Amino acid sequence: MRTKPSDAKLTGLFLDMLAAEQGAGPNTLDAYRRDLTDFSEFLGRVGHTFADAETQTLRDYLADLDARGFKSTSVARRLSAMRHLYRFLLNERIRAEDPAAILSGPKRGRGLPKVLSIADVDRMLRRAKELSEAEDASPAKRLRALRLYCLLEVLYATGLRVSELVALPRSAAKRDARMIVVRGKGNKERLVPLNEASRQAMADYLAATEAAKTEKKKDSLAASKWLFPSFGESGHLTRQHFARDLKELAVASGLQARLVSPHVLRHAFASHLLHNGADLRIVQTLLGHTDISTTQIYTHVVEERLKSLVRDLHPLAEK
Repeated sequence: MRTKPSDAKLTGLFLDMLAAEQGAGPNTLDAYRRDLTDFSEFLGRVGHTFADAETQTLRDYLADLDARGFKSTSVARRLSAMRHLYRFLLNERIRAEDPAAILSGPKRGRGLPKVLSIADVDRMLRRAKELSEAEDASPAKRLRALRLYCLLEVLYATGLRVSELVALPRSAAKRDARMIVVRGKGNKERLVPLNEASRQAMADYLAATEAAKTEKKKDSLAASKWLFPSFGESGHLTRQHFARDLKELAVASGLQARLVSPHVLRHAFASHLLHNGADLRIVQTLLGHTDISTTQIYTHVVEERLKSLVRDLHPLAEK
């Protein structure tokens, strides 16, 4: 009798396919792995595996997620992972049918992204610049402040994903560079323009790292290929580290930390461009969105702002 492959083996084969055929990056693969591991653990508790679970068992898993307090967006993501897995198993003839095909997901309201105002972003930029220019700061503290200011300027100037930002190569800081090549989701490359402020911030930060170079560190961080190097496994600054620094800066700027994150600044970049008349297709290209429907969420942010202005400022508006 033919032995059924284990869930762990099927997960590995599925992730290999995503990486090879769809160009899925490490973060995407990790997310699928976590979701499918949780699904597999549930199936184990009820005596099933990926290879023999039926539609009702999948429904029971979705109900279990709901009972555990998962948000509808998280349940929908787990369902998406299951659907992708079972389509793969069907295509590979590991399953003769797709038990996830007729499942329906939870209804999700279309939430608007959090967006900082132009004044809020300006406050953060000013505060970051002040910290980078503090005369009483130690060399190490000043270098960290310059790095944060550089990260902030580049993020708001380009709208990069945080994973793209922290993994910028050192070559991106060339003083005469008007554009940088960014490798985004699916290993796709796109050109993103830089403004004068971001180019200057990168040049100042790079000059400071060169000045801080010592013989002891000659072959370590100072010689790294990354613009924002670290001693971690990836070799560059982590998303989590930048997010923490950004929240500290938000508080120092008089803003609430919970309202600020790298992704919120990416939203601000897109929304502020559209608010000032940018073409939606251009914003789509800059953000690296494959589908323009993903970009269209920002038009709703602008629409809500316009509605608010009319409601609050129109002379005949109800008070």
